[in-house]
Order: sequence, then structure tokens, then C-alpha cells
Amino acid sequence: MTARPRRSVLACAIFAVSVTGALAGCSSSDTSVAPTASSSVTTTAAVPPTGVPPTSALPPSTPESERALFDAVDRNDPAAITAALGAGANIEARGEDERTPLVEATKNNAVAAASTLILAGADVNAKDSMQDSAFLYSGAEGLNEILALTLTHGADVDSVNRYGGTALIPASEHAHVETVRMLIAAGVPVDHVNDPGWTALLEAVVYGDGSARYVDVITQLLDAGADPSIRDASGKTALDNAESRGQTDVVALLQSRG
Repeated sequence: MTARPRRSVLACAIFAVSVTGALAGCSSSDTSVAPTASSSVTTTAAVPPTGVPPTSALPPSTPESERALFDAVDRNDPAAITAALGAGANIEARGEDERTPLVEATKNNAVAAASTLILAGADVNAKDSMQDSAFLYSGAEGLNEILALTLTHGADVDSVNRYGGTALIPASEHAHVETVRMLIAAGVPVDHVNDPGWTALLEAVVYGDGSARYVDVITQLLDAGADPSIRDASGKTALDNAESRGQTDVVALLQSRG
């Protein structure tokens, strides 16, 4: 792991996130409580994370302190993470596959570790070698607790993954119903076309099975203004694809929307 200049945000303000139903009660499954357009975010007075001295008082980051940080992340151990940061570990250090500690925590769905890092100022948009950030990965995989934190701490909703797609496209592909709701409410573009030529709506049809969960996702996308006339790389619309796959409920929904 290569030591990089430490971010001054290490001693940034801790945010108190209040999401409808309380974030602490969320689950990373699709039945979790998700923020909606009415979700609120409040901030408290700027204080450094507990146990972490002001940035100016931190010793230089070293390979040893960064290794300790990644080990703490892999154990999902907030106290050890705080200790490693207090020992000077670079919060944006890079490990295997160029992952930052936060990306590592996110890919482990280690909610406590991710929360500790985000509240300490970790960059929710920093990407690894796979072009995954904490925001993009949590959105794609339906990790709603981590996603909620990224959305209240600077997530770039227009950012794209290695396929040139927004977080909404894979979330729709996998029918992460509540995740889709969160991403739409956050303002992720609904008609973005990725490199293979798919929108979120097209992927929900082409990679979906026409079940109730996919109908829910497709309904959300249409309600948010998704354009059903957009054609894929083969020149087919969402309706064309639904008809060819025998997705009768999806066909009826799309036909009802004109």
C-alpha cells in the first residue's frame, strides 16, 4: 500500500443522519427503510471523530498504520479503525485492487466500518481499479444502509461504473426495489444510456423475469419519467423486449403508458 497525502477531511464534521424509520433500523436487503424525497439530514457542530486528534497533530501515514487500518476494516471494527486513523493512517490509502478502506468496507458490506470511515471524512466517490466507488457499489448491490450514508455525504449521483452506467442501471437490473427508490429520489438520471446501450428501464426488462419486483421497478422508472421509446443497440424498445420474453405483466404496464 502506497502512502498518499492525507486528506484534511480526516477531522471533518460528524454528521447526524436521520432517515425515515432511522438508519440504525435499516437492513441492507430490499425490505429496508430507505430515504425518500422527504428524508432529512441534519448536521451537528464540527467535531473530530472520537479518538482521532486534529489533523495537524497526526503523525505521518506509514505502511504499518495503513495495514492496521485495512485489517480493522476487514474485521468491521470501528474502535480499531479510529485507532488506526489516530495513529496517522491515510484514510484514502490504497490496498488490493486500488481499493480505499471505504471501498473495502463497502464490498464487505461492513456497515459499522463504512459508517466510521464516512463520518471520519472518507471520499464516497473514490474508485478502485474496477471503477467501483462506495456509492456505485452499494447502489448496484442494494446495500441500502451504506448507500444512505453515501447519499448524505457527497455521493456524485452522475458518476458511472466501468460499463459507463449509473448506479440506477444495475440496481434496476437486479430489481433492488428500495434501492431504486432511493436512487431516483437522489436524482440519478433515469434515461442514462451505458456503453452497451442500455438504460435502467431496458435492463430491468432484458435482464429481468417479469415478476412483481421487476414490475415495481419498471413502474418506479416510468413514474420518474423514463422514456420507453429509447431503443437498445439492436433497435428494440423496452416493449419489444418484454413481448419477445413473454413478460405479460410488463407488456401490459408499458402499453398502458403509451
